[in-house]
Amino acid sequence: MLKNESKPNHNSANDQVDKQHYFCVILRPEDKAFPRIHPLQMIWLRTSMTETQQLQQLLIERSVRRGGFILASGKSSSIYVDARLTTMSPEGMNVIGPLSLHAMEVRGWAPDSVGGLTLGADPVAFAIAFSSADGTRPLRAFTVRKEVKAHGTGNLIEGPFRPDDKVVVIEDVITSGKSALQAIDAISRAGAQVLGVLAVVNRDEGGVEAIAAKGFDTLCLTSIRDLAS
Repeated sequence: MLKNESKPNHNSANDQVDKQHYFCVILRPEDKAFPRIHPLQMIWLRTSMTETQQLQQLLIERSVRRGGFILASGKSSSIYVDARLTTMSPEGMNVIGPLSLHAMEVRGWAPDSVGGLTLGADPVAFAIAFSSADGTRPLRAFTVRKEVKAHGTGNLIEGPFRPDDKVVVIEDVITSGKSALQAIDAISRAGAQVLGVLAVVNRDEGGVEAIAAKGFDTLCLTSIRDLAS
């Protein structure tokens, strides 16, 4: 069941437990499937504490780096998340696949395929497709090139993508939202219907809002605030 709840209190003594129960989605006001809300109000959806905790722990142990970094947005940060160290690991894929499927099911998205801009999206999409194989709705995974292939087929989108697909665009880390929007543009031009975006980590740098401004909702399995605390 969907719950329109406020975010768990990150200042409470129980924060370490409470924050593991939720992932977030940014909704548009015209979305009829949810209550009327502010365009950028977050709805926190209850999910498996164990799987979310496992994902966050893997990211903290393997992907979070502290120091001086320049992000994709051009901004500087003391924290960098190299998500591929988690998303390309067997342990990471084992958690991300089922958790992503659950998030999309709760949201009401029923895609035919999943994919995004190479290469950050690739292992996440592959994990989701593999986890869906034994379910009632197996999903195909694909990848979007950063530019058109200069030889062979000249494809921009590779893999078992179909122009009549319903698609969820995948990201590992959303910072500015540029990569997701580039993938959305390529997929839409190919004829597919984009249902929304699913990201492993939201860096809270305006990317989710930029995607919402283009009319697409974003599901986030976790956020930088949960990894930096």
